[in-house]
Amino acid sequence: MNRFELGSRKIGAEHPPLVIAEIGINHEGDFDKAIRMVDDAYGAGCECVKFQCHVIEDEMIPNDVVPGNANESIWEIIKRCALSEDEEVRLKAYVESKGMIYLCTPFSRAAAIRLEKMGVCGYKIGSGECNNYPLVKHIAAYGKPVILSTGMNNLASIMPAVDILREAGVPFAIMHCTSIYPTPYEKVRLGALSVLAEQFPDAVLGLSDHSLGNYTCFGAVPLGARILEKHFTSDKSWPGPDVPISIDPTELKELIHGSKVIYSALGGTKEILPEEQPTIDFAYACVVSIGEILPGERLTMENIWVKRPATGQIKAVDFENLLGKRARRHILKDTQLDWADLE
Repeated sequence: MNRFELGSRKIGAEHPPLVIAEIGINHEGDFDKAIRMVDDAYGAGCECVKFQCHVIEDEMIPNDVVPGNANESIWEIIKRCALSEDEEVRLKAYVESKGMIYLCTPFSRAAAIRLEKMGVCGYKIGSGECNNYPLVKHIAAYGKPVILSTGMNNLASIMPAVDILREAGVPFAIMHCTSIYPTPYEKVRLGALSVLAEQFPDAVLGLSDHSLGNYTCFGAVPLGARILEKHFTSDKSWPGPDVPISIDPTELKELIHGSKVIYSALGGTKEILPEEQPTIDFAYACVVSIGEILPGERLTMENIWVKRPATGQIKAVDFENLLGKRARRHILKDTQLDWADLE
């Protein structure tokens, strides 16, 4: 079960990491900016962009709670940034017209119903909804792959959500996440990936990262992360609560390329590769005479040593075995020794 597909994209331990450009609400409710960010993500080689679906009246009651990374209430932020259903339908169609994967996080039951009506290929459940078990159960009932973020949650609160996904029989990924904006590097805790792998062996692992830059995402790949999610913006000078922690098109391109490079470098054992032979030929040393050696003369440290290249018959590894043996023929200085030269 620790593998699944989003559209035709295979995701799991045996496949390169999927990088998700989290546009989220960085468009600030501006449809044209959302399109611009899709274009820029596509230009960077990104396979998947993700948005947020907010049906505010079903998501929350009016409130004046101000997030730590903003200076206005969450009610005002979502009210301003939410796209209409028609805009989201057109946005999905545009993303898919470019051959990209469209993902969107529903923050309410109404939002999930809207996305299912739109025919999404899978669901991303945000960290704040990880322990919203009624919503998790509603989404799992659709039978599609689920990517579950786990910021602000521990194993005790993650397990019931995973049990719901398992009971529904849907493949799933678990994203380690720290919900601090930005996340100090010492708070990222990449070691949690090993804990999640041990506790949930049937899950694809991922990192939803809020630290600055790509460093921690790169570090997560050798630890098993096969989904990497970063907030994304076309322009870091634009307003928006998540823009300060977002990567831009250049950084997104580097993340995609770098994660593939790191993935391709994983695995293997410590052995000599056939492709190393050309280097062996000049880099290894073999036994050579460092002075003239007469027939019958014993080989000593004073008349033989090891030098490159390794094109001679007797390699450096056998040097000690030659000491004390006698020469069978006349050997000139700087001659690579052969076994036939010895008595």
